[in-house]
Amino acid sequence: MKKPGQDHIIRSETELRKLYKQPGKNAIEKELDFLDQHCKRFIAHSPFICIATSSPDGFGDNSPKGDAPGFVRVLDDRTIAIPDRRGNNRLDSLGNVLKNPQVGLIFFIPGVNETLRVNGKAELSIEPELLQGSAVNNKLPTSMLIVHVEEAYLQCPKALVRSSIWEVAADFDRKSFPSLTKMISDQMGVELSKDQLTQMEAEYEKKIEDTLY
Repeated sequence: MKKPGQDHIIRSETELRKLYKQPGKNAIEKELDFLDQHCKRFIAHSPFICIATSSPDGFGDNSPKGDAPGFVRVLDDRTIAIPDRRGNNRLDSLGNVLKNPQVGLIFFIPGVNETLRVNGKAELSIEPELLQGSAVNNKLPTSMLIVHVEEAYLQCPKALVRSSIWEVAADFDRKSFPSLTKMISDQMGVELSKDQLTQMEAEYEKKIEDTLY
């Protein structure tokens, strides 16, 4: 793909703003610095969120987190707690939080086109009561991400309406897409026979099942 010409790169907020209208009154005034009843209800019904973090030098990361609806707990009007369960142990997001606590969250509810955005400062906790409150099958999360809310607002549905994400999800044939094992082996330059791939895929599915919590 041809790189964009340097004459057409936007380099300042002034240049950027010339391309767009000023935001409407509601877009500005809807922003809260706490969680009201609607935000709390949205969080209680959300089984999936994305957490955006960045390192001190500005390298960004975005991590998905999911569990049964209500897995993100509202501790009070300005504080939420997110359990960190078993994963790949890269610790990209959590490592970033230790150095740069600013985080951005987006909450999703399947079938709902609106989303909830929450921004704030985060810290990590291993307080026993917090961990116990997020136990599943008597298994505790390794740590809790505590987010102190600075901004909270509901996002209009245009992006999800354009994508038809919930309708597309129901129609998509997962078997038409390579397995994660196949894609990663290709990316690593590892050639696998059909039998090896089948075995590794079965082992991976079993591992997911055994290490979900």
